Amino acid sequence: MVQTHFIVHDKADTVGVAVVENIQPNTTITGWIMETDETITLTALDAIPLGHKIALADIQPGDTVLKYGHDIGRAVAAIDRGRHVHIHNLKTKRW
Repeated sequence: MVQTHFIVHDKADTVGVAVVENIQPNTTITGWIMETDETITLTALDAIPLGHKIALADIQPGDTVLKYGHDIGRAVAAIDRGRHVHIHNLKTKRW
């Protein structure tokens, strides 16, 4: 059985959520897309703490970021696939 490192709720999501502690850079990790029961793999380019987000595809500045099928904000910097997505490169649209 392959370990699941991150989960994705909706096929349209642009980020997944780490479900294991201390994902290390340059590690191949596996994710589970709950909506379709698919698995995907990617290389983590940064350390990803438990509960934090990882980019599933390249995200450009100004792009809407989707998690759990919902808009959670906009990218304020380019985010490559496999990078950590957090307050340094994602901001809410509320403010």
